[in-house]
Amino acid sequence: MDLPGFRFHPTEEELLDFYLRSRVQGKKLQLEIITTVNLYRYDPWELPGLAKIGETEWYFYVPRDRNGNRPSRMTERGFWKATGSDRPVRSAANPRRLIGLKKTLVYYEGRAPRGTKTEWVMKEYRLPEYVASATKEDIVLCKIHRKAASVKELEQRAAEAESSTSAAAGSFDDNLGRVIIPAVASCDGDATFTDPVEVPAAPTMSASSIRRPAILPELQVPKQNGLEWLQEPFLTQLRSPWLMDFWSPSIASILNCS
Repeated sequence: MDLPGFRFHPTEEELLDFYLRSRVQGKKLQLEIITTVNLYRYDPWELPGLAKIGETEWYFYVPRDRNGNRPSRMTERGFWKATGSDRPVRSAANPRRLIGLKKTLVYYEGRAPRGTKTEWVMKEYRLPEYVASATKEDIVLCKIHRKAASVKELEQRAAEAESSTSAAAGSFDDNLGRVIIPAVASCDGDATFTDPVEVPAAPTMSASSIRRPAILPELQVPKQNGLEWLQEPFLTQLRSPWLMDFWSPSIASILNCS
């Protein structure tokens, strides 16, 4: 299909009551948009290339491979795990009418019950039991999409990447006070460092080793009043011999008498 501007975004009611019901009843549409794929034979990141249409969501008819009474959702590298019980899907025009059931599953890499959770999510839609029992094929309709990472997850990934990068670049030995850099081979291949290189770490300053400025005592300056000229140093200067020649005899006698 190559229809510019066309987007396939059906509602849950349209997926169940039109597309899936038409598929199990053997009705062929003029334009087949959803393809039939056994998605449990593929990794989830391979499924977008198998869909006929889709940009962020991809739709498939999936035959159910039952292991006893329970469908098998194991893949080669992991498994799809249900996150809860089935939820009913009802008609918007008549809420009392049950159209089908849906189940949410998350893909885990590894083997059950252990595994690493991924961002791939699947919504599995199936018809009610009374409709499915009247058909020859046990088929469900699955919608696959990738969950967008939250800001918290992105920050956590960035912190993990930064810690791993710093650990690879070098480690700090607190006991010896040095930085240990792992051995690195030369680019031209002529020489290789087989032993780690130890680089002395920068000295650290403790609170006790920091010199503080000395506290000097405050200078005690005597306070002067307004009669500074009556103080003894002033009178002594007036009695100095070299000034006596400039005073008259009467003034000099008064100063000597004081």
